[in-house]
Amino acid sequence: MPSNSSTRRGDPVPYTQKYLKRREAIIGASARLFNRDGLKGATLAEIARNVGLLTHSITYYYRRKEDLAAACLLAAIETTKAVVIEAARESRPEDRIRSYVCGYADLLAEIATGARDELVFFNDIRALTGSHARRVFDAYNDLFRSVRSLLPCSESAEDRLSRNARAHLLLSLVNMMRAWISRYEPSDYRPAAERMSAILIDGLARSPKSWREGGAPELGWPRAASARDVVPEAFLRAATMMVNEQGYRGASLERIASSLNLTKGSFYHHYASKEELIIACFERTFDVVRRMQSLAIERSPSGWVRLCSSARELVRFQLSDQGPLLRITAWGALPLGQRKDAQAGLNRLTERFGRFFVEGMEQGQVRVHDPSIAAQLVSTMVNAASELPRWTPGITAENAVRLYVRPLFTGLLSVDNSIVANSPAVRT
Repeated sequence: MPSNSSTRRGDPVPYTQKYLKRREAIIGASARLFNRDGLKGATLAEIARNVGLLTHSITYYYRRKEDLAAACLLAAIETTKAVVIEAARESRPEDRIRSYVCGYADLLAEIATGARDELVFFNDIRALTGSHARRVFDAYNDLFRSVRSLLPCSESAEDRLSRNARAHLLLSLVNMMRAWISRYEPSDYRPAAERMSAILIDGLARSPKSWREGGAPELGWPRAASARDVVPEAFLRAATMMVNEQGYRGASLERIASSLNLTKGSFYHHYASKEELIIACFERTFDVVRRMQSLAIERSPSGWVRLCSSARELVRFQLSDQGPLLRITAWGALPLGQRKDAQAGLNRLTERFGRFFVEGMEQGQVRVHDPSIAAQLVSTMVNAASELPRWTPGITAENAVRLYVRPLFTGLLSVDNSIVANSPAVRT
């Protein structure tokens, strides 16, 4: 229990070691349950059982579940930022990137072996409200700035925009390592991270000059064919945007319908439940990715061109008036069986990117890298593009390809991206 026997009124109350250890245990147990059930789905009662407490006892440490969720997110942000701060000690930008990626993989290996408590995912960060949201968003913004400081910079406005886009790309790719690295043995996490680092630093292309940005969008998505299709499509887009912005729990049917100037009752003419709507959003997202990939296959025999064109057009779609795609992190709110189906659907489409990569290696247009990891990075890059406007004000469907997609294909530090590789990091 807190001890205040030697404190003056108004002084911070010191805590005993027993109190602090129990609070750490609560955060660790909560992170596991929040990751499994979402911030809104996990209950205080279940968290209490996992640490051997009664439900009312846990409120001694955290009065409300929102307090606990915010504490878990702040702990995860602080732990991740420590990895970034350590990486910033390196003098060369490529070493900073490698240290960040490998340091985070080491952290995940410690979690996998039980040497460290689990960290909560950032999936439902927008489910927070009020003062909790402000504190957590401020901390996450600070994490973003720390990651951005690992990249070299210049004073041009174009480079500032590019640097923000690349920082969002780097932070997203590292955060999402957790989605695929568990396929490896924990002792192999660092070698996998080294291979990931090589892709980020060197790029996918054998030569940066092989990159082709393309003109107007080459691949399209069919619009609603008839008036009957307009409302369901509008519901899917509105629901996708709201889930991406506010999380599954924050995207109520009333708010989705209101954004379209429709009544909640009109929703039930098309979908039986909110869960059915979200599943339909996933199906629409997978249909868009599948169509883009299939058109790329039809239009070119080159694995490199297939990889570039499908990734390029999917990012453009994300920022168009037909986008966005549903953030994959939304599956955390689905029932377990449907969550596994969504995961399997994403895995199949990700493997297709891997196929393009292997074809590009066989045809001599792509560097020899790990195709499985490369495919995961391309898939994550596409998915994270829906949040680009938040982190890169001024980004558009026209310039996103050059500022955000190209760095993954030619290297985060490529001279062709107008980045001077030996520029100093700037602490912001």
